[in-house]
Amino acid sequence: MNFRQNNMTRLTILALGLIIINATAVAGDAAAGKTVYDGKGACATCHGATGAGDGIAAAALNPKPASFVTAEFRLDTDGDGKAGTDTDLTNVIIYGGSKYGGNVAMPGRADLTAAEVSDLVAYMHSLKQ
Repeated sequence: MNFRQNNMTRLTILALGLIIINATAVAGDAAAGKTVYDGKGACATCHGATGAGDGIAAAALNPKPASFVTAEFRLDTDGDGKAGTDTDLTNVIIYGGSKYGGNVAMPGRADLTAAEVSDLVAYMHSLKQ
């Protein structure tokens, strides 16, 4: 396999992986997502225990972390004109906020499994009041 074919194969695998992640984002388990949010994801540090964007680190951040309670999302990662869709949340979780013009303090979490990301997205949506 030559260099170009090898890169095309990698791109195809990556694209299929993103499709799978985006497809599973709808079917996430919010209860499992809370476990990731509070633990391994460390999301509460910035986004707060209730997801209101008021975590202990939030005061030092500009722009401020998103509030999942009010669902006031700013990042439209796929350019569809709607911020905060499952795709947007998935992309920000995996690649980090700065890739899309958000806060550089929001790290990409490529270490999370597709199921964990899907569960986090479901949990974030469950916080909307």
